[in-house]
Amino acid sequence: MSLFVIGDTHLSFGVQKPMDIFAGWENHWQLLEAAWRERVSPEDTIVLAGDTSWGISLDEALPDFRWLDALPGREKIILKGNHDYWWTTMAKMQAFFAAHGLTTLRILHNNHYACGEYGICGTRGWVNMEPDEPANAKVNAREAQRLEVSLSSAEKAGLRPIAFLHYPPIYGASCNFEILEVLWRHPVTDCWYGHVHGAAHSHAINGERDGIRYHLIAGDYVQFIPQQIL
Repeated sequence: MSLFVIGDTHLSFGVQKPMDIFAGWENHWQLLEAAWRERVSPEDTIVLAGDTSWGISLDEALPDFRWLDALPGREKIILKGNHDYWWTTMAKMQAFFAAHGLTTLRILHNNHYACGEYGICGTRGWVNMEPDEPANAKVNAREAQRLEVSLSSAEKAGLRPIAFLHYPPIYGASCNFEILEVLWRHPVTDCWYGHVHGAAHSHAINGERDGIRYHLIAGDYVQFIPQQIL
């Protein structure tokens, strides 16, 4: 059993939201499917690090969920991205998956999933560009708490936590210290994140900082190839 990750699949089988208006996104879902089928086996797990579907409701996102469910993999673990407008409560999402026979999809939200000796943990994160703005501070504190709960749950289960975020905790000279401080409190050695696209790739962190290795895995950055990490 292996563990893979990719972010920002931006699927739109149920809505008119073509990604090929952006350079480097031409036929991206076909590239993703080909690479996925070549690399991922039925017993493997793959984390989808946010911005999975452009649907604005569970019903609109259903064609995307069915497409993902049909791909190889024992579990596809989904965390929230800033464009996942279909996201709702854990209970509603799980009930929707069950009602439509989507047996491989999982939601990462205030919890963890075991993968061998590791615990798959994470949350959306936040861009902390205006930390003094009360609304930003509130959202950022909530996301930091969700990450804390996720990492702590894995440790309590005796697992080594690994972290997945949608937003980068470090970008250029900007640091989201609320998120970073949670990561530093736990034995996290690696953090995978998405969200960053196009020319912005040049400002993304890929490498070690303060004892944690950071990896950008946005779809266009990894050329829509799921990345094997365990």
